[in-house]
Amino acid sequence: MTDFHPKNILVTGGCGFIGSNFVHYVVNNHPDVHITVLDALTYAGNLANIAGLPKDRVEFVYGNICDVDLLEQVVPGHDAIVNYAAESHNDNAIADPNPFLHTNVEGTYRLLQEARKHDIRFHHISTDEVYGDLALDDPHKFTEHTPYNPSSPYSSTKAASDMLVRAWHRTYGLRTTISNCSNNYGPYQHVEKFIPRQITNILEGIRPKLYGAGLNVRDWIHTEDHSRAVWTILTKGEYGQTYLIGANGEKNNITVLREILKLMGKDPDDFEHVKDRPGHDRRYAIDATKLRTQLGWEPIHNDFEEGLKQTIDWYTQHQDWWKPVKDAVEQRYAEQGQ
Repeated sequence: MTDFHPKNILVTGGCGFIGSNFVHYVVNNHPDVHITVLDALTYAGNLANIAGLPKDRVEFVYGNICDVDLLEQVVPGHDAIVNYAAESHNDNAIADPNPFLHTNVEGTYRLLQEARKHDIRFHHISTDEVYGDLALDDPHKFTEHTPYNPSSPYSSTKAASDMLVRAWHRTYGLRTTISNCSNNYGPYQHVEKFIPRQITNILEGIRPKLYGAGLNVRDWIHTEDHSRAVWTILTKGEYGQTYLIGANGEKNNITVLREILKLMGKDPDDFEHVKDRPGHDRRYAIDATKLRTQLGWEPIHNDFEEGLKQTIDWYTQHQDWWKPVKDAVEQRYAEQGQ
């Protein structure tokens, strides 16, 4: 276990869902840390996600992680990079893989080169999807030793970026760690994603939509628990190691949807089945034993129903945040028959 105390961190993709929640977490819990947020503000990045944070603690820089000249200006002076920047929506990757290759693979390479040049600690945010999927009746979960078996354009580019990080540690001695996390939920998540799409559909008077039979299983974790885990790995993780982040939150999609309907005062069966996603992974499940036993992390949001209720309340109270993009998202899904 290391003992690393960063004072000036660069958070790439810090205006996205998971990245912005990490920025809020650090601001609220580590008052001696300054954060630079670097974000290209693509459709999933929103400057409103970090609005109101103290300007003396959080500096925003607009730009792309593939821009070498910009990185050379921004990176020096930081003691850590936490790389959240990624294209991450599977449906978009199926329609057009190119942006995923550009951001997830080339972007990670560019960041690694700058981190190496300036000897900066590097933590890389990845996904459990690099491991492929598990059978619904498989008793096993993903561990750090599970072979990579990505099944989509998105997960294959994340797998490639993980391999780059590992190579830069082994070849160049860069102080790296990787975390692969299960599905996050909570505030600031784009309305194209499963949970916020269902919540906002109900708020708009639209019947929720469910892929196929809804039996696909995801391992849910509250985004604040993810942020706490990333901070733990950044400050205590052993260099060159990978840590899986999960909170034993396996639930299939139809169960989650019915829970949302119930919490919002609707009939649990008041939804529509739509055609399934091509190559839809069956089940993800995380074994976070290494993170728990070696670094002492534990989730605090263990009541999924309560976390879901808080998430519903957030979307209900922040309709000005999601309404401007809602119609376009539903139009795109309609064109795909979903």
